Amino acid sequence: MAGTVALIDYGSGNLRSAEKALARASLEGATGHTIVVTDKPDVVSRAERIVLPGVGAFADCMAGLSKIAGMIEALGGAVRDRGVPFLGICVGMQLLATVGREFGDTKGLGWIEGDVVRLSPADRSLKIPHMGWNELEIAQKHSLAHPLLEGLGENPHGYFVHSFELRASHPSDVIATADYGGAVTAAVARGNIAGTQFHPEKSQAVGLRILRNFLGWTP
Repeated sequence: MAGTVALIDYGSGNLRSAEKALARASLEGATGHTIVVTDKPDVVSRAERIVLPGVGAFADCMAGLSKIAGMIEALGGAVRDRGVPFLGICVGMQLLATVGREFGDTKGLGWIEGDVVRLSPADRSLKIPHMGWNELEIAQKHSLAHPLLEGLGENPHGYFVHSFELRASHPSDVIATADYGGAVTAAVARGNIAGTQFHPEKSQAVGLRILRNFLGWTP
């Protein structure tokens, strides 16, 4: 299903906003992608790109994904085996981790080694959840940003709403951070797999540019 972006519906995402933002990014970038909101593993298996949104608790989101027969297997086949570009958003990014430690330990997809742990800002006056706009500190490799984060301009900001963060085992998997009483993981990437803790669909021009970059990304 060339040209299709599968936006996975598993009862745990802000689907309408994400769908509209991806459609606008496709239009502005002239990429010609069709955005399909789906809970069908066969559609995910054939998609050219996959987006996994997520809001709420890690365990609830993982349970929702697991309840769809064949979905995790379809994701693994497409993303891990065929190399389909993948973007996780908010808890959809956190699910990439090895384990989530919210309300006990819950096994994640294990695509980005690390734990999802509660935010613990050094400044105790900072409220949890971390909510609102925050500046993105983009990691540079060989003086270049990751392709998903290219062209964001000076002092780019993303819109965050979260109480937990993915602490990656390998620092090289972290492509952006934000300062909230210490460095907080804002975006991760490894190979064809990427995720943002902030919401691109709520991050105005910066978010739309990231989605355009994703639609044109060739890992």
